Amino acid sequence: MRPLIIAANWKMNTTPADAGELAATIASRTEEPGVIRVICPPYVCLAAVRDALAGKNISVGAQNVHHELAGAYTGEISAAQLAGLATWVILGHSERRRDQLESDELIGKKLARAISSGLRPILCVGELLAERESGRAVEVVATQLRGALAGKEMEALLNAGFVIAYEPVWAIGTGRTASAADAAAMADAIRATLSADLGWGDSAEVVPVLYGGSVTSANIADFLAEPAIDGGLVGGASLKPDEMAGMVASAAVTARARAAAEGKTA
Repeated sequence: MRPLIIAANWKMNTTPADAGELAATIASRTEEPGVIRVICPPYVCLAAVRDALAGKNISVGAQNVHHELAGAYTGEISAAQLAGLATWVILGHSERRRDQLESDELIGKKLARAISSGLRPILCVGELLAERESGRAVEVVATQLRGALAGKEMEALLNAGFVIAYEPVWAIGTGRTASAADAAAMADAIRATLSADLGWGDSAEVVPVLYGGSVTSANIADFLAEPAIDGGLVGGASLKPDEMAGMVASAAVTARARAAAEGKTA
């Protein structure tokens, strides 16, 4: 059974003075079995969040990592600098593709660095509104996957706990969401690309696919009702303890139902 994951992307919000308290509150409000919880604060808040979450069975992630180990890269952060601060990392978020002009090739280099450094990667993919309306959504996402995963060993990715987040760009921070059926169809298309185009075969079925794009406690149950969706990469709502509590609770219900269906215990 694929894990259920709720990953919080705080983006450029919180400060070292308030991030630890918020993280601790979320941790205490979301203690549910069968759900992996990850909080990804800004770089300057990583230490505060790590300390606040010590011993609480909730992971810390970074929002990005550079593909080189060190060098003259002003404003960047390396995998070595994340050691002891984070165990997960978000890669290829649409806002970095848009604002920092990150290409699939560059994201692939970052993915390779994350894997070699022991960081668990969440690779983000997703289409623009014009691309969806022109019927090219699946093609765009497949191209992003092939570009980022070119030359990567399947076993290395699986051993690293590789996760994919489908985030339709037009739904991020807009209040709009893809339908649960559309998100599930894209999750199926993602695994089909891994299986057929990249030669993963049945191993593609073990890769968790999260949905991201205006996810809230009010709509996450609809996405989790789709067997192809394994959780959420949550933006603005992840800064609200009540919202996080509701989303993790929904994920826990799903985890128990899926475990029961397979004759296991979540």
